[in-house]
Amino acid sequence: MKLLIITDAWQPQVNGVVTCLKALQQELGALGHQVSILSPADFRSLPCPTYPEIPLVWNLWQVGKAMKALNPDAVHLATEGPLGWAARHWLTQHGLAFSSAIHTRFPEYVSSRWPWWPIRWSYALLRHFHQPSQAILVTTERMQQVFSDQGFERLKLWRKGVDTRIFRPAPAMAASGKTVFLYVGRLAPEKNLSAFLELDLPGEKWVIGDGPQRQALEQAYPQVHFLGYQQGEALALTYQAASVLVFPSLTDTYGLVMLEAMACGTPVAAFPVPGPLDVVQQGINGVLDDNLQQACLAALQLDRRQCAEIAALYSWQASAQEFLSLQPLLIDRQLLAAKQTA
Repeated sequence: MKLLIITDAWQPQVNGVVTCLKALQQELGALGHQVSILSPADFRSLPCPTYPEIPLVWNLWQVGKAMKALNPDAVHLATEGPLGWAARHWLTQHGLAFSSAIHTRFPEYVSSRWPWWPIRWSYALLRHFHQPSQAILVTTERMQQVFSDQGFERLKLWRKGVDTRIFRPAPAMAASGKTVFLYVGRLAPEKNLSAFLELDLPGEKWVIGDGPQRQALEQAYPQVHFLGYQQGEALALTYQAASVLVFPSLTDTYGLVMLEAMACGTPVAAFPVPGPLDVVQQGINGVLDDNLQQACLAALQLDRRQCAEIAALYSWQASAQEFLSLQPLLIDRQLLAAKQTA
């Protein structure tokens, strides 16, 4: 199968969406499928206001031509950014089928940045974007219910995974000698970082990642170690050295970093909200509590071996096969006919 994925989030960005799509491309390629990525790298773009590391494509009239040239059997819209909207417009104009995915709780993110914007307007916009999709892929049953309650239809489950070849326990199956509470992710308002950084905890706090809040957070919390982006083996070593991964977000749909940490034997402390509720087995590989400080301290007592054993059940290969199992519903050979006649 020739699959085209259209995404506004792609390398060199570092986030869960990019991680997921890179893994999907690799695993489907290993299964013999051809996966093309149409991203901002293929067009002209401008930096996003307040978030310059995110490029926004502006020559969107080129999207249809680029899609036709790739000659796909199926099309998947991974994001609801400018590229996603342009591709959606072209596909619906030509009466062609496609799938789409909800990777983030966009309405809640908008509300965290601009509280004056009614959240129902954001949900209405999100529903409008996904309405023509033949299958709207979401990560968990809980998110499936959340979006169903908001009026979304044709929701399909697509679970994520973890690369256990990279993210694995240290040979000694123990954290470093010091107590380290670790955060991994974007440094942005929707991640609720202050809920973690303000906690009175023993040992050290490490922060991996970057984003629009980094400078302000470094100034506000000089005792915290801000280590920038890390990937691959370097990130795995940091997980292995950490005592607990702290996940303070209230709005994530999943949180791949939790699986990565657990695969390295590191338990998770988080709030009992969607995302952590779908990943953490309470008292086994993490602790969920409305009191995040208590969750952090309790997570220190968990068995690191059990954390790794549970995470090993989640693989990107299984995730890719689940994604692939939906594709017969989405293939539309009209796309080839449209290219021949357009």
